[in-house]
Order: sequence, then C-alpha cells, then structure tokens
Amino acid sequence: MLLASLQKPAPDGDEVVLAMSKYHTELDSNNLNTSHAQILALVGSNKRVLDVGCATGYLARELVARGCTVSGVEYDADAAEQARPVLDRVLVADLETADLVEAFGREQFDVVVFGDVLEHLRDPLEVLRRVRPLLARGGCVVISVPNVSHGAVRLALLAGRWEYRSLGLLDDTHLRFFTRPSLKAMLHSAGLVAVEIRSTQAGLFETELAIKADDYDPAVIETVLQDPDATVYQFVLKAVPDDADQAVRELQQREEEHLREIAELLKGTERLNAEISSLRSRIGELEAELASPPPPPPPPPPPPPRSRWSRFVRGVGKAVVDAMR
Repeated sequence: MLLASLQKPAPDGDEVVLAMSKYHTELDSNNLNTSHAQILALVGSNKRVLDVGCATGYLARELVARGCTVSGVEYDADAAEQARPVLDRVLVADLETADLVEAFGREQFDVVVFGDVLEHLRDPLEVLRRVRPLLARGGCVVISVPNVSHGAVRLALLAGRWEYRSLGLLDDTHLRFFTRPSLKAMLHSAGLVAVEIRSTQAGLFETELAIKADDYDPAVIETVLQDPDATVYQFVLKAVPDDADQAVRELQQREEEHLREIAELLKGTERLNAEISSLRSRIGELEAELASPPPPPPPPPPPPPRSRWSRFVRGVGKAVVDAMR
C-alpha cells in the first residue's frame, strides 16, 4: 500500500496519466478468506479509524459504509487524492518519519489499521511504538501480514528457490518477513498483545509461487503439513496495549460472545437431537415391519354354485361315457 502508484504517458504524450496502484483491489467483504474481510470484521462498525497505508481508499470506503469515521496515512500523493473523498483527514507522508501524534493528536482513534503494510517498512517495530499514543481508551490495532513460513516458501527453499513476485508472499517490495512467533515478539516489544489471531488460507500448491507436488517426495510434503501454519497465507490479528485491565476486558468480551454463540449452537443441537430421535423412531418402526413375517394370503374364494343345467349336462355326459364302455 505504501509504494507509489505507477504512471504512464497519455496517448498523445503530452501529459502523465495516473495508473492505479498495484495494491488497489476490489474488496469482497463476503469472502472471509481475504485479509480485507477479516480486517472489517475485527474493526467493527461506528469506530474512529486510522487506515495506515490507505492507498486509494478501497478499505476506507467499506469502513465508512459501516458507520466508521476514517482518516488515512499514505505515502503516494496520487493514491491519497483518490482516497481523499471518503476520508475525514488524509496525511501524505513517509510513515517511518512522520510524527503521527502531532498530525492527529493523542487518543483520537478506536482502531489503527495496518493492512499489509508492516512488511514494507524498514522498522515496523518503531512505527508500532509511535502509534500507541493515538489509541483512545479501549482502542486496538488491527494488523495483517503475510506468513513467510507458509509451506510453499519452505518447499521452494528446499529446491533452492527464493523468487520475488510483484505481489504475494514474496512481494518484491517486502523488507521484513514474519512468522507467528516473530510477529508476537514484535507486538510484545511494541507494548502490544494479540487478543485475537485469525488467518487466511492457501494450500501448498495454490499460491503464486507455483510449486508442483510432483517435484517433491510425498514424505517431505507430509512433514511440512504437520505444522499448522503451513497453509496460513496471512496472519490477521487484533492487538491491544499490553495493559492487563484492557486485555482482560477484551478477553471477557470475547468470552461473552463465545458463550452467546455456544448458547445458539446448543439450541440448534437440541432441535437436531429431537429430529434425530424422531427419525430413529421411524426407522425402528420400518425395521420392525421388515423383520416380522408377512401375513398369510387370504383363502381362495369358494367356487360358484352349480346351476341345474350344468348338473344335467354333466349327468348326460357321464351316461354317454358309461354307455360307450
């Protein structure tokens, strides 16, 4: 998000036309396997938000639609101009040298968002330390970063490959790389603690690194997959100041949310159990019917009574037979 957008000449060659930053994206809030959708869920609605590395404002637009007031910080002035219509305020600055407290003031934001930004910085730890004073009481930081310990990166390294791409796990503008432990360690050093860690997922052979299963021993693939983070593409987390009281409040809120979810699940389980019990009873009835012997067939109907004419004909026929003997 922090790189300048590309520029290209206009067809007549007389002016420069802005091209969309490579980090602009069409946000699909319904696709939960994206960092953007998970960031939206962690931020919530009706919050005061600072979107750090806001790019063209695609995330800010969705946050504003959810009732949030959003300010932004962006290195690229052209991208910032595209974002400006939806932002309350926008600061065009180098994030690593800007004084954000001077620009915005202390305790001004409920949430500070770093959506795929920290990996582009020379010193992300120092930036995190400098944003802490921006948080209002009860505020949080929402972060997404790629996972360099993804199994595709490991397998590529086994084959001696470390090939940068224009986007993705090995984006050619990444300066820092994170695993789950190193990310937690950085948060701790910044005076923050993660209270919720989510992830996006991609299979070993589903990333832009384009490695192929046929190139690896199945036993090696199985060993890599034993690590739960082997298919984690991005970590998406919510962190709060490393203050015991706030961390406890956050955990209590999460516990209450989980208890409500459990209560709803229990209600659904009760309904399903009742349906299962009814189905089992019906199955028992059908099995009993199949196991019992079938009833005997009804006796054949009696023959119809013979008429006097039929008795006469039979008598004549018998007399003729006897006479012929």
